[in-house]
Amino acid sequence: MSYAIEMLNITKDFPGIRANDDVTLQVEEKSIHALLGENGAGKSTLMSILFGLYQPTRGTIKVRGQEVKITDPNVANSLGIGMVHQHFKLVECFTVTENIILGLEPKTKFYTTDIKSAAQRIQQLSEMYGLNVDPYAKIQNISVGMQQRVEILKMLYCDNDILIFDEPTAVLTPQEIHELMKVMKQLVAEGKSIIFITHKLNEIKEVANRCSVLRKGKYIGTIDVAETSKEAMSEMMVGRKVNFHVDKPEKTPGEPVLEVKNLTIASKHEGQHAVKDVSFAVRKGEILCVAGIDGNGQSELVYGITGLTPIEKGQIILNGKDITKESIRRKCLDGMAHIPEDRHKDGLVLDFSLQENLVLQSYYTERFQKHGFLKFDAIRSYAEELIKKFDIRSGQGVNSIVRGMSGGNQQKAIIARELDRNPDIVIA
Repeated sequence: MSYAIEMLNITKDFPGIRANDDVTLQVEEKSIHALLGENGAGKSTLMSILFGLYQPTRGTIKVRGQEVKITDPNVANSLGIGMVHQHFKLVECFTVTENIILGLEPKTKFYTTDIKSAAQRIQQLSEMYGLNVDPYAKIQNISVGMQQRVEILKMLYCDNDILIFDEPTAVLTPQEIHELMKVMKQLVAEGKSIIFITHKLNEIKEVANRCSVLRKGKYIGTIDVAETSKEAMSEMMVGRKVNFHVDKPEKTPGEPVLEVKNLTIASKHEGQHAVKDVSFAVRKGEILCVAGIDGNGQSELVYGITGLTPIEKGQIILNGKDITKESIRRKCLDGMAHIPEDRHKDGLVLDFSLQENLVLQSYYTERFQKHGFLKFDAIRSYAEELIKKFDIRSGQGVNSIVRGMSGGNQQKAIIARELDRNPDIVIA
């Protein structure tokens, strides 16, 4: 049996935590191999080692049977390994084309960067795989789902044949997920090998051939997906039986808690509107879903309601009070919580510690400050409570720098901070 990738007995230690503990992963050529595990199981760390972002403490890596040392991502690229990261590695003020060719800039005969021919090739790749990306669009003006397509195009442009997708469906709508699965199958049919990091069992069932499971940094086993039930995979992932059926009693919603009336918000494109004359109400005790393909105004709607972007006209009423012109802090104090779509941009201060991030909404209250000086003991004990209650895993506890935490645990930190304030309305 020929393997595209073999990662043998990989161990990776960080201060205070062993992220990977003697893990072995063998990926067959021309297959989709899923890497399954809970948040913080060590999946992204293992793939970051394969892509050259981290060096293993111990262990061996083989690419197509040859032992290699992958000291940085350039070496990984030269070996044909590409990666779509959970948090995209894109320059926001650059165009799609400028991001894709960064470090590989084609030159004209006058030694200037040949943007035109690169954009043409990107357009061809985009059409071939049904990605519909505008080569000249700026990253800051396109949706999160579209940014992910740019990351995929980056791998295709580099002609990588071993592709790592790190939690690729986390930011996508169901329709986009379906399209991505089609693209992945097409890539494998063309002879590429894919490692697919996820904790979504339905997606593994849909596209993966084999699946390796990690739990708390340890290798649990590898299974044939077609022959294994979702129940068996979930038990391997969490170490106990999982009930897939949720009992939901009938709910009787109460009075409206949030009312949005005739909301209009300008688009980034001059003279257009991202949100036009939108009205709805959310009642106590209900979940209201706003659905639509990425880029159709959902982000701007949330930014407008929470105060992250100005609104042209309309009203926002919370518990009968008009909060349209209130500051973001005032809206939070009135009972609003926000779990943003981009946790890095709008949810966390990445270079702050975990305990500092957990009090971002409350550090100014009497509980955590006196005469402008922070009460560090109170902050620490509160953070420890939330870490325990929401099972936030990190190497150095309350002192962990959030940038170094896994994506799932960063998300848990945001949810803990927002929900623990006992808000009246949560905008997620």
